[in-house]
Amino acid sequence: MSAHTSRRERLRQATLEEIHAAARRLLVEQGSAAVTINAVARQVGMSGPALYHYYAGHDELVGAVTADFFRELTAIMEQARDARAGAPIGDRLLAVCRAMRTWAIAHPAEFGWIFASPIAPPNRGAGSVRHQAALSFEQVLLDLTVELWRTRPFPVPDPADLSASLREQLTAYSATIDGRLPPEAAHVFLSCWIRLYGLLCMEVLHQLDFAYTDLEPVFEECLRDLAVTLGIDDDAAA
Repeated sequence: MSAHTSRRERLRQATLEEIHAAARRLLVEQGSAAVTINAVARQVGMSGPALYHYYAGHDELVGAVTADFFRELTAIMEQARDARAGAPIGDRLLAVCRAMRTWAIAHPAEFGWIFASPIAPPNRGAGSVRHQAALSFEQVLLDLTVELWRTRPFPVPDPADLSASLREQLTAYSATIDGRLPPEAAHVFLSCWIRLYGLLCMEVLHQLDFAYTDLEPVFEECLRDLAVTLGIDDDAAA
């Protein structure tokens, strides 16, 4: 790579970072509807058409910025896991869940863009930057669950008790993770994720404000229930 090319790439990367920062600022201060190509371009001092030199359109921009949010959240969760490297698996798993909630309530707009917004078709494909960042996020909880399954298998349903449709879908999902969890264990993993995700979304989106002013005890109760489901309640109590 020539010095000229290297300098050009550095300038391009700096501009991309400025574009992402502008999009995030608009999202946090004015809401997702404010994050348009023209609004972001104005924030960074360029014309709307000029921004198309960096992104093909709004959906691609949203995907790239959302990938940034995923990476930030993933790093926070990994830090919580690694800070307890010698701790029991249950302690590490619950620490990761708590780190996720801490980030979510500190960054509600970003969390909402990741988890409570429709995913545009261009960002659903396996080759999209959003999808790749989402996989890295998934791996944090998945890796810990796989470690738990291999060392201390948790209770799972009898596959025969699951509907044919559910078995088919879980078998397909198990294949996408290289069979690291069999379908019945994947069912438990996904059920735990759905419950955790649902509670976080309801908290961040203020859907439970009619009843609660402090959801931390509710979240901790949820974690205790998940710990029992995964057979790590002794770790959680330690």
